[in-house]
Amino acid sequence: MTVDAHHHVWDLSVRDQDWIEAGSPLRRDYTLADLEPGARAAGVDRTVLVQTVTVAEETPEFLALAAAHELIAGVVGWTDLTRPDVVGELARLRALPGGRYLKGIRHQVQGEPDPGWLLRPDVQRGLAAVAAASLVYDLVVLPHQLPACVRAAAALPQLTFVLDHLGKPPVASGALEPWASDVRALAALPNTVCKLSGLLTEADPAHRTADDLRPYADTVLDAFGPDRLMFGSDWPVCTLAAPYEEVVAVTTELVSPAERGQLLERTARRVYDL
Repeated sequence: MTVDAHHHVWDLSVRDQDWIEAGSPLRRDYTLADLEPGARAAGVDRTVLVQTVTVAEETPEFLALAAAHELIAGVVGWTDLTRPDVVGELARLRALPGGRYLKGIRHQVQGEPDPGWLLRPDVQRGLAAVAAASLVYDLVVLPHQLPACVRAAAALPQLTFVLDHLGKPPVASGALEPWASDVRALAALPNTVCKLSGLLTEADPAHRTADDLRPYADTVLDAFGPDRLMFGSDWPVCTLAAPYEEVVAVTTELVSPAERGQLLERTARRVYDL
């Protein structure tokens, strides 16, 4: 089995995706019917559907979609971590149709102007509720926010933190520091995991081969080890750089044959309890 631990879908007739720029090729509907042919052709059997917008209605919709489609094995949804009744809200989501597919929570931390947003007391209380609900927390952050991620993960050892897209390293510039040091500090905490995802879209269009991406992949492979590293396509965002099958092929090339079972299946199955 191959698991894609990170993809999205959206329907612009249901709601706008305000993060998509006008004129972008992404400004159209992307559905499971669009995803499935490429996923099946690449050997992907199961996926994890990840939130796109901070709208409460999206998560119930994703849970219902998971219940209706065998490809989706888990959902990383959104809820307002700062709401006073966050414990009850997480319980409500778990009780909805398809609620058993809820595996994690994510917030667009990368869009928060406060680099220490994760360390706010109200956010910390919400993160503790995520842990108490036996869910994981996906981190979508920019490199300058990684130090706060380290502090948050250290403060909540009972919660598993999953770093999306390697923390969006500056691949296009070729720089490694301070991103690499901050990623190693995060990986030093046992309750952290990383998704090998998003590299192709962060790279310069003329330098998107496996060799171009290898310094970043090698950094997280060395820091987290294959048992805490999982593959994510970041479809359909990845289509800005390459077709689905190419994203899978390049990512697979970045790890040794002996490590691919962990990267392509076992880590995601364990971390998300698929």
